[in-house]
Amino acid sequence: MKKISVFATLAVLTMPAFAENTDVSEEKLLPEEVVEETAPKKTTTEKIVNEPSAEPEKKQTNPKVKFPHGLQLGVGVSATSGLNGFVGYANKNFDSFWLKRFGVRFDFSSTSPIKSVINSGIDSIMGDDGVSIGDGLTVKDGSIKAQSFAALIDFYPFGNTWFLGGFRVSGGYYFGDLSMDANLTGNVDGLPDSEFAFELNGIEYKYIGNQIHGTAKADWNYRGPYLGAGFDWGLFAGFKIYLDAGVVFTNKTAQLGLDLPVNNLYKWNNNTGTWENVELTGLAEFEQAKHDALADAQDELDKLKFYPMVKIGFMYRF
Repeated sequence: MKKISVFATLAVLTMPAFAENTDVSEEKLLPEEVVEETAPKKTTTEKIVNEPSAEPEKKQTNPKVKFPHGLQLGVGVSATSGLNGFVGYANKNFDSFWLKRFGVRFDFSSTSPIKSVINSGIDSIMGDDGVSIGDGLTVKDGSIKAQSFAALIDFYPFGNTWFLGGFRVSGGYYFGDLSMDANLTGNVDGLPDSEFAFELNGIEYKYIGNQIHGTAKADWNYRGPYLGAGFDWGLFAGFKIYLDAGVVFTNKTAQLGLDLPVNNLYKWNNNTGTWENVELTGLAEFEQAKHDALADAQDELDKLKFYPMVKIGFMYRF
């Protein structure tokens, strides 16, 4: 009985402690469960809006626009075609090995805008007395007219490598024309009977009165492929000096013309040993002699199968 009493006493003493501990734990759990049950549940939409995404949002940027970078304009002078200009494209900032080395140009030229300058230059060269070409003949009042158009492809073998990047090899196709006219005069003092004599295709002619007035001309309508080289020297802020030199390979050559008056023109007749008036007795023979003389000169000129091109000027590359 004593043992039972002791255990009963211990049980009575310890039960309140266990009961108290149980109540405390229940009180601790109750608020969490209530909060969990009463708290509003987040919807799927709210989670997407409020929760940050795993990947950061990418900002959209416009790609770098290269045009008009590489657009180029040029203006200069040509020794054989007058005032020169071109528009083209060559962008050396491309990442591609080949694209940075190629460019295109449309080239055009004409003497019309600088006609007065050309005429003044010719007059200053010839002077008041003209230019003697032998046999008592003098060239005066010369004129030159020219124009050309071309499509060209430029190749820069060194790309944008420092100073060498300005060197280029150019190829394309040219078509244009060149016209030259000159007035011929003759005035030789001291000839017998004030006569001006000359030989044409083996026949001797002379003008009575010691004077001759004629016109010589050359017309060249050329077409053909072009091959040349050039260089661009950078100055500042996109400005450059450009130089081009090359030739147009063509089968068409310059055509010569010669106009000589027959007034007071006489020819020497070997059979009779006398001078005969060309207008009366030998007009057809004179025209044939002039034609043959031009043909001989034309044969020599036909050997020239290329038209030279030399240009220099300023350009700007955007």
